[in-house]
Amino acid sequence: MTGLVLAHAAATLVMVGVIWIVQVVHYPLFAQVDGDFRVYADGHSRRITWVVAPPMLVEAGTGLAIAIRPPDGVSPTLAWTGLALIGVLWLSTALLQVPEHQRLGRGFDAQAHRRLVLGNWVRTVAWSARGVLVLLLLTQVR
Repeated sequence: MTGLVLAHAAATLVMVGVIWIVQVVHYPLFAQVDGDFRVYADGHSRRITWVVAPPMLVEAGTGLAIAIRPPDGVSPTLAWTGLALIGVLWLSTALLQVPEHQRLGRGFDAQAHRRLVLGNWVRTVAWSARGVLVLLLLTQVR
């Protein structure tokens, strides 16, 4: 099994864990922040970037490489489906989550918070599906 496939699977599975913690624990608790929410939101944005950016970049780069040149035994359909889901994840982040984080960065807004939590289900489902796909990918690699 190649290092490329292992790095890809590791990055995806890390993000599956992160997204479920964010969706079920972290985002819902935004509503419970006591004090200056702007300070909290700014700290969250800065710190979470250090957690999610490396695996997201590794996942995107390795996903593209796997789609362009699938390893022996790997279904091209599986590889391209995985890459399409990465596109969904990046678009969702840019178009749904980032704008709501920007709104929340100006102070807690219950509607923005609700849209953030609900919209994040797109990423939660997509990363969960990617987790299943990378486990299938690992079974296909020769």
